[in-house]
Amino acid sequence: MKLRSIELALPGAAEAAAFLTDIWGMAPAGQMGAIHYLRGSGRYPYLVALAESADSYVRSTTFVCTAQRLEQLKRSVTAAGLPATPTVSNDPGGGHGIIVELAEGELLRFLVDAREVAPIEGHDLPVRLTHVVFNSADAEATGHLVEDALGFRVSDRTRGMVFVRCNDSHHSTAFARAGFASLNHVAFEMEDMDAVMRGIGRLRDSDMVPAWGPGRHGPGANVFAYFIAPFGPVIEFSTAVNKVPDDYQAGAPEDWTWPEGRIDQWGMSDKDFAGLRAAEEKFRHRRDWAAAPLDA
Repeated sequence: MKLRSIELALPGAAEAAAFLTDIWGMAPAGQMGAIHYLRGSGRYPYLVALAESADSYVRSTTFVCTAQRLEQLKRSVTAAGLPATPTVSNDPGGGHGIIVELAEGELLRFLVDAREVAPIEGHDLPVRLTHVVFNSADAEATGHLVEDALGFRVSDRTRGMVFVRCNDSHHSTAFARAGFASLNHVAFEMEDMDAVMRGIGRLRDSDMVPAWGPGRHGPGANVFAYFIAPFGPVIEFSTAVNKVPDDYQAGAPEDWTWPEGRIDQWGMSDKDFAGLRAAEEKFRHRRDWAAAPLDA
């Protein structure tokens, strides 16, 4: 299973798409009605979909998987009693599968038979999404839920987050111990560290400075730089997240501590705690479908 894309609704979708292509560094991938699709250099037809809306919310976060894995999901999601429904994707790439609502409203879509596209050149384009992180009122409970209902695995626990994987990448999502449910941030996988640093420079050219970074995380060990996008959410340049084996032992919060005054491995950057917190509250979850049997 792999993380593919995130679908957002927001006012000013065209302006948000222009920022992500002209400044952040994505490529346009087409438009269907009021929905703008943006891609990276890899084989996924799009990484971000932006739908025009009066309100800002997360429509879904999409994973692609095999038909066998989808059948397993149908059984485990039904057994867990989670709201879900069969779905057919009208987005670029198509595909069909299910969409599931977790206990705090997170909407995860799982597709099979979704088409890929030819990669494109661009050393400053993101290759793919590396992770999508959600704020949670009870991150520990959500971590257990996705293990039981989705077959994901908790990779590490810190005082701030529960990190979760769906393949050998250390985390494809995580749940922040925030006390509320919303989108925390979206991380874009860059080709290498130079691409991350060039991205920071490109945004500085547009008078935007990192809200946190550059730095290197503990869990996952990925290099990062976080920005608050003009259209609201927190977005991250990232690269080189660790690959972990099946028998990787999940760390506990006491395994991930830093010397006083540090919040990452390098300890070289300040963090705009207040600004990030405000941005992390802007995109909540909204379900616009009714639950239906998954064998329909």
